[in-house]
Amino acid sequence: MVLAPSLYAWVAHAEGRDPEPSLATAAKDPVANRFATEARTLIAAAPRRQPLAIGVSRLLARLASDLAAGEPSPLSIALTQAALRADSRYDSARILLADALARNRIVDRALTVLDEVDPKGAFAAAAAAERVEILANADRDGEALAAAKNRVDQADAEPADWQRYADLLLTTGNPAEAATWYRRIITADGANGGSWGLWLQYGGALDQAGRWPEARDALEKAVARGPAQPLALNYLGFAQVEHGDDIPASIRLLERASRLDPANASITDSLGWAYHLAGDTARALPLLERAGQGDPANAEIGDHLGDAYWTVGRQYEARYAWRAALLTAEPSDTARLTAKIANGLPPKARR
Repeated sequence: MVLAPSLYAWVAHAEGRDPEPSLATAAKDPVANRFATEARTLIAAAPRRQPLAIGVSRLLARLASDLAAGEPSPLSIALTQAALRADSRYDSARILLADALARNRIVDRALTVLDEVDPKGAFAAAAAAERVEILANADRDGEALAAAKNRVDQADAEPADWQRYADLLLTTGNPAEAATWYRRIITADGANGGSWGLWLQYGGALDQAGRWPEARDALEKAVARGPAQPLALNYLGFAQVEHGDDIPASIRLLERASRLDPANASITDSLGWAYHLAGDTARALPLLERAGQGDPANAEIGDHLGDAYWTVGRQYEARYAWRAALLTAEPSDTARLTAKIANGLPPKARR
């Protein structure tokens, strides 16, 4: 049993004996040795003759944490419940239990468990973050937003809390407010001035909020801080193409992104779309076809591919691509796609 060396070590510690001989027996088993290494650290920091129940609680919670990385399992719930029976004050296990319950779709019970975390204890912030994640994953967006807002309003809120709130605002359709919080995170980064990823998120939120000049400036900063980051290059290049800004420069950005990540279907699509809008559909079409093969459920790629087919006179294939795109398109795009399927691509249309 992989836990045996650690368990015997906790027994030895509780009885005032040296735990090291028990821990040493784990050396030949990599999994047992990993648990033993952690137990060695915990025992070293523990009070003399700490009750055995606390050691057992830590062991069971650690095993449950490992299991949580895999598929949802009732075993994770059983282990964390056992850890709490061994030490009812162990709020870290309580958060693990809430996560295990939520992953098994027992959401309301998970939230009740989080209510039991000491609001003034060391795990209060972690419990608040877990609550937001559970609610968001359960598609209870209003409650998730309220919980995230409650957390950022606390005096001890940190950039990680702001990030969580901003991400939720963005995914629930409030990019302008999300941009405010992303900017706050960048400002809090002080002398570092924000990573390329932060500037990318900030620029993306501004773009979605209809503030393109500000968005372009932020996205350029993202590229300046991450010149070899294909995501930053792709976003700026594609956004400039969509806004009709300097297509040749945008193509150069997208070509760099494609060289860095040639297997990325979205980047391949962006480059193909830029070539198409620049009037070189013959060069665009193989890229758009490759992107479609790489991500056949991507409605935007199918839409672009249909436009390119129509432009070169392959109308049957164009309608097929648009119909495929319609299957996974956002509701806001269905009317436009349906019109294309019925009437074809309007003359001089950009898409």
